[in-house]
Amino acid sequence: QLQLVESGGGLVQPGGSLRLSCVASGSTLDYSAIGWFRQAPGKEREEVSCISRRGDKPKYADAVKGRFTISKDSAENTVTLQMNSLKPEDTAVYSCAATRPLQFIEGCPMEYDKYNTWGQGAQVTVSS
Repeated sequence: QLQLVESGGGLVQPGGSLRLSCVASGSTLDYSAIGWFRQAPGKEREEVSCISRRGDKPKYADAVKGRFTISKDSAENTVTLQMNSLKPEDTAVYSCAATRPLQFIEGCPMEYDKYNTWGQGAQVTVSS
């Protein structure tokens, strides 16, 4: 059974960078689209980015476009979210999620209800 574990969160100053990793175990990510989502205290969960099972056709929320980059390493069964030029409003718990195998042959969905396997989340705090 697929399990996802996020790592790489932490505290960073505004303008800094962090790299989040989503490592899969128990099954391959070759058949699943992967998404990153975040939730700040008192706010609803929002989509951040997603990538197809093939590791192409990435999508980004407008709030992070040009600053965040998602990538997939099939050999390592890992999806990475590189976050640059971080802002205080990026502070949130970031979670990765996977769709059911072959649910999306091409592309990836940005809607959280399309994902059925979730990691535990990683805290990202951007503050001076």
